Amino acid sequence: MRRLAGSGRLRRALDDLRGRSAPRIVELVRAQISVARAGAVLAGQAASGQTDRAVARARMAEIEHEGDRARADLVRALRGVLATPIDREDLYRLSRSIDDVLDHLRDYVRESDLFQPRSQGEDTRAVLRAIGDGLDALDAAVLMILDDPGGVTVAVLTARKACSRVRQHYQAGLAELFNGAFEMDALRGRELLARLDAVGRRLGEAADALADAMLKRSH
Repeated sequence: MRRLAGSGRLRRALDDLRGRSAPRIVELVRAQISVARAGAVLAGQAASGQTDRAVARARMAEIEHEGDRARADLVRALRGVLATPIDREDLYRLSRSIDDVLDHLRDYVRESDLFQPRSQGEDTRAVLRAIGDGLDALDAAVLMILDDPGGVTVAVLTARKACSRVRQHYQAGLAELFNGAFEMDALRGRELLARLDAVGRRLGEAADALADAMLKRSH
């Protein structure tokens, strides 16, 4: 058993020396983002009525499990490598924030099924589109860590701009709700919009973690 453990450490050390560990870590981060992106797509389908809310809730539970596995794979890999493409602490921050994005998307879909709002306005759908755009930009930024470090900053800025759009549409959606009649459905809509605003904040934290990591790397 000790011999096997020793051979595993040797193999990981050789991978580090050959430069194989960094691309593997990058792909594991991207896998986690991909699962969160699938959650955003499903949430958008539920908001637009393309997917029944109960069906979306069940499917989101599966996606959440996929996200947990993707995060576990990344954490396991980080514990086993000697060198990482960016600061290890920032990688953990980035992974945790992506996980939070998916958790809030799960809660949004679940609450949509529980609250059963009569309808969700265009601002809600616009928020979800902006979240998807932000995740796409974050994925592009992670992909450039090794081969185009200078491009990471631009992609991170694109992700931050998407987060700003999330906030703007959230505020516009609230204004529309508050300008209407005060009724229970307006309260349901407010809670759901607040949940999506939380997604935007967590996405912004993921972008900040990557920006901080690249700043450390340049020094």
